[in-house]
Amino acid sequence: MVRRTRLISRATAVATTLLLTTGPVPAAGAATPGPANPTARRLNTYWTPARMAAALPAPAPPAAPAAPGTAAAAPADGPRPGEFIPPSRSFDGIPPVGTFFWTDAGGTGRTCSASVVHSPDHDLVLSAGHCLKGYSGTAPARNLGFVPQYHDGLKPFGIFPVRSNGVYVPQEYYDKGEHAGAAYDFGFAVTEPNQDGERLEDAVGAVRLLTGTGSFHAPVRMIGYPGGAPKPLECLSWTTRWAGDDPADPGTFERIACDGFVGGTSGGPMLVPWPGGWAVIGIIGGYHTGGNTPQISYSASFGSATRDLYDAATTGAPPAAPAS
Repeated sequence: MVRRTRLISRATAVATTLLLTTGPVPAAGAATPGPANPTARRLNTYWTPARMAAALPAPAPPAAPAAPGTAAAAPADGPRPGEFIPPSRSFDGIPPVGTFFWTDAGGTGRTCSASVVHSPDHDLVLSAGHCLKGYSGTAPARNLGFVPQYHDGLKPFGIFPVRSNGVYVPQEYYDKGEHAGAAYDFGFAVTEPNQDGERLEDAVGAVRLLTGTGSFHAPVRMIGYPGGAPKPLECLSWTTRWAGDDPADPGTFERIACDGFVGGTSGGPMLVPWPGGWAVIGIIGGYHTGGNTPQISYSASFGSATRDLYDAATTGAPPAAPAS
């Protein structure tokens, strides 16, 4: 126990040093903007500070029913006795991390967290599958756009519309659903330029997508936007392997302890230091769509399915869709 405590303390100290010295990912460079984007201009007008502040977290899926003749599972997915829960703090955010805003079928504003990942066309955003799954092919009509480094009602870099038919969620997630498909709870969205014609990564930089790196990472910087909060939260912690104890949500996930990560933080990145900035090794989602308590969060493991989905999104392959 003493050795583990020392390792955790050292990881926290290293994370603090890296946070202070590495800083946010720099922008990709001085690319020449294209023509002004009228769709982005419309969204920039629609998403006023009041509408963004009033947006609600993506609705949580209903609990999975127990199998006939069995009792419902009692998952032990909260803090463990005596477990240290690293604190979170409110801050102004970093350019490659922000929020999706959209309107649901009833016209209610919704929000989820997300991050810009490096891609050949400088236009890709990573979030949770349960945030993006309902918007394939309908993004412009549902006011779906990404606001990098949103804070205090501000859009420092404008808003980047999601391209029509530009939402990529694994087919397994559509077919299995939020619970049985929890191991596939991730997705990508291809964006259009902002109102000034700037491509997303050219404007704000990006984080690197890492897959196949396992479940154990330290230090980890997690960032997310609690629904209705004026600023994002960040927390320094570490990830471990979690084998789901709920038969309705099967799979192996990354588990992280951080205080205060409530609804709206879904899709927020779990970042590790990387040359020049940060790399993403997970997002808030997966097991119980990210967990049942504000202290413990989860991510689907990033492996070959994540890389295949990235390849589909960056090559323009037709996105998956729910079965008709």
